[in-house]
Formats: sequence, C-alpha cells, structure tokens
Amino acid sequence: MENPVVRIGMRILTTGNWSSLFPSGNGFFVPINTIDPRPACPDLAGPRPAERDGQATNSTKGYTLIELVVVVALLGLFLGLAIPRFRYALVTDDLKATTRRMVGLVREVRNEAIREQKVYLVHLDLETNRLWIEYAGMGEEERALAQEQAFVFPRGIRVLDIWRRGKGKQAHGEVILHFSKKGYVEQTLIHLGADDGREFTLTLSPFLGTVKIYDKYVDFVAM
Repeated sequence: MENPVVRIGMRILTTGNWSSLFPSGNGFFVPINTIDPRPACPDLAGPRPAERDGQATNSTKGYTLIELVVVVALLGLFLGLAIPRFRYALVTDDLKATTRRMVGLVREVRNEAIREQKVYLVHLDLETNRLWIEYAGMGEEERALAQEQAFVFPRGIRVLDIWRRGKGKQAHGEVILHFSKKGYVEQTLIHLGADDGREFTLTLSPFLGTVKIYDKYVDFVAM
C-alpha cells in the first residue's frame, strides 16, 4: 500500500501547491504564503533605518530672527519706562527721608524739653541748609560743638522758607524755633523742596506736639 505522506509529498513536488499540506477550509491551517512576515508589534522589529543611522525622528526648532528682535524691542521699552521712575524715586527718597528725620527731631526735642524742664532751641540756617539744637544753660563751647555737628541737608534738598504765626514767612537767614518747658512751640510751617520741583510742608501744632506732612507746598491760609 502506498504511504499517504509520500503521496502528498510527491504531489507538492510535482504541482508546487502547498495548500494541500496546509488546508484552510477547516480553520486549522493557513497557507504559508499568506503569513505576514512583519512582526505584530513594531517595537520588536528594532530601530527604524533613520534611527539606526543616528538621525532623530523629531527635529528641535530654534528661535527665529523676528522673535529675537521682538524680545529685544520689548526689553528696551520696559527699560525706557523704568529708568525715569527709578531716577525719580532716588530724588524723592532723600526728600522723604529728610522729612521723616525732621518729624522725629521735633518730637524728640519736645519730649526732652518736658523731661528736662528746659527751653530747647532748634536752629535752621536757610543759607547753608544746616540744622542744630541748643538748650538753655549751654556753655559757649557746647554751643560751638552743637553748631559744628549740625545736620546738613542732603544735596538737592533745601528749606524753601519757614512761616511762623505772628512773624510771617522767612526765606533767608537763620530761624530759631522755641520749645518751652511744657513742650509748646509756636505754630510753624516748614517748606522743604527738591531739585526736581517736588515740595513738602511740615506743620507744627503749638500745643498737641503733632506734626502733619503734606506732599505739596501749603500756605497757612490754604489749610
């Protein structure tokens, strides 16, 4: 009897038809020439040709010339707006600092007059923009030392004028403010100015010992 396996093998050799060996009708076999040689998962196939050659699949984009020009222009605009404000702040800082110092000085002198029960004098030289303090009973050497150690207003800051009730406004020479043993002082307006045109006004209350500040030039009639 002829062997079935030999018979099928001879038929394949003579006809070249492999379907007789892998019948697909019953669902058990698939013809070998219909199998896809590519792997089901691309990652298992290894790197693509471009990747094997060291070439990146996604290129990194750089900045364009137009983008750089826009950024530089914006930076220049911001600096142009900020520098004048910065210079303005530098000038007004000295004016505000001087104003705060004078307010503190007035309060300190008033407290010392009450505590020591002495008359204190605040000297303001409008010609040299200097300020110093004396009190009743000081000797000549002490007075000279106090004047030598006088506070000098910062450059660009000056006393414009000083108004006192009953004495009017004085813009030159030396002004002396008297603080009594009870801390009382004559009603006074001190006007400070800066080179940039800004002006501050300090108002000294006669009995309360308070100092009000206005960020403008204020006359007594306008208060």
